[in-house]
Amino acid sequence: MIKLWMAPAGLHIEPGKLADAKELARIHALGFYRGWPSGEFESFLSDPNTPVYVACDARRRIAGFALIRVVEDEAELLTIAVDPKWRGKRIGQALLKAVLDDLLTTPARRMFLEVSEENVPAIKLYQREGFATISSRKGYYPKADGSQATALVMARDLG
Repeated sequence: MIKLWMAPAGLHIEPGKLADAKELARIHALGFYRGWPSGEFESFLSDPNTPVYVACDARRRIAGFALIRVVEDEAELLTIAVDPKWRGKRIGQALLKAVLDDLLTTPARRMFLEVSEENVPAIKLYQREGFATISSRKGYYPKADGSQATALVMARDLG
């Protein structure tokens, strides 16, 4: 069965492929101080418990992606990243909705994520999609200036 979801701006969302690792690493590095290397993405893309969802156009140019881990009845959003030139077009929201939709076909009943308390657009997105803050982790994210940001731990039931 082919899994596809519609996305804004003429994009669609589909499962990631091993060949996407380098592009995912590039996009991730544009959004996070410590981007993950392509080898890390190769490991994720090879593991059926860490599905990757890519938002791309008809020529498969990737605008953004979401990566989750599913373990028994829990899922975790490991990362979500959108190329800066595609931000503000609701690509992140479409990716999150595709993830939540796909999780309905798994045993997962609750989803967790961590987000920097400084990432207000992401926090608002997660809140709109039913996530609530359940705890925080001080000093969780290193920043370029040597300081550290607090992570908010958020969760929501999956239905």
